[in-house]
Amino acid sequence: MSEIIQEKAIDTTLSLLQEGYLFMKKRFEKYQTDLFETRLFCKKITCIRGKEAAKIFYNPEYFIRKNVAPKRVQKTLTGEKSIQGMDNLAHTHRKAFFVSLLDSDHAKEIARLIANEWKKQASKWKDKEIVLFDEAKIVLCKTAYQWVGLPLSDEDLIKECADDLISMIYSFGAVGKKHWKGLTARKKTERWISKIIEDIRNNKLQIDHNSILYKIINYKDLNGNLLEGNIAAIELINIVRPIVAISTYITFMALALNEYPEYKDQLTSKDKENLEMFVQEVRRFYPFTPFVGAKVKKDFIWKDYKFKKGKLVLLDIYGINHDSRIWNNPDRFQPERFKKWKFDSYEFIPHGGSDPSSGHRCPGEFVTVEIMKTTLDFLVNQITFQVSKQNLNYNMQKIPTLPESGFIMNEIKLKITKSRENT
Repeated sequence: MSEIIQEKAIDTTLSLLQEGYLFMKKRFEKYQTDLFETRLFCKKITCIRGKEAAKIFYNPEYFIRKNVAPKRVQKTLTGEKSIQGMDNLAHTHRKAFFVSLLDSDHAKEIARLIANEWKKQASKWKDKEIVLFDEAKIVLCKTAYQWVGLPLSDEDLIKECADDLISMIYSFGAVGKKHWKGLTARKKTERWISKIIEDIRNNKLQIDHNSILYKIINYKDLNGNLLEGNIAAIELINIVRPIVAISTYITFMALALNEYPEYKDQLTSKDKENLEMFVQEVRRFYPFTPFVGAKVKKDFIWKDYKFKKGKLVLLDIYGINHDSRIWNNPDRFQPERFKKWKFDSYEFIPHGGSDPSSGHRCPGEFVTVEIMKTTLDFLVNQITFQVSKQNLNYNMQKIPTLPESGFIMNEIKLKITKSRENT
């Protein structure tokens, strides 16, 4: 049995905060290994990387997710007692329900709504300078709530809801004031939606019985019980929040258009595959999810190392998407790499790996890709704009990160030509 490489530092939490997305990648390369042990937040943790690591990490025989996420993350990002912390049959049952809500048909429907909303929003931009990230979060928030069956008409409320959802997302790796802002936003949003759910269950408010909200309210667990009101609210947020999080990807997508203008001609062609390839490369290339965690379910041996029951393990997501053993020239932006690429749920894991229908891979990938494709088509084929001098750098120390300026656009004009149909 081999001895796992251990960091000499007493605790490497400060290094994680200083290095962000590159924390694990640097150490894997330094030690020339696929696993090492360190201490984070005073806990011993094993870090692993690579395709084979992802396969073992997402095997329910060896790993569990219950009580893995720190309370501070549950109380801001995912919500307590949500699907992200479930395992076994309970997880499979609820996951199947989520998959049914986020299938390709639902994805195409929200893409259609997004396309219409971008046109409406763009009509307000004449003679204005806009920040794309700020506009995207409003468009996505308004559309997401409409899509789930809870339409918002008041512009101030839409902005408030969008800001709250972004606060939850950007408090993931934050401390101090930013963390408390995310915590407050989470509590406020849960209370608001819980009250709506209570009113619907008490017949004080009527909604469409075919809506996602209605289906969540009437979902029954393995024991045939309805979700408690606050849990139903949390799970609704777990659908809406990731949609609003796509505003980060959209901002990086605009950055990619600006940094790699040679791809614009391809994106204006009638070959819709080019949109898909560009979107997938944005998801692979730019930083989003840094890593995910799980606990060892039972003792097992991998790569001649013993993993003991209860041990916390982190899988390097950013590292897998930039692994030279998987991707040729991984630090180059090359959408064409996806031309003949065959989907592998352990090679390409922007949101996590495995089978989305039964494992812990995000069931909303269809939705993410369709929204990004629709928005990319909008940016390239439906408007023209100028990009003024600004700070487009993004800090790899911040988790999550974003171009500093949020991507400022001006001299925006709608094109006269007809837009293509959504894919």
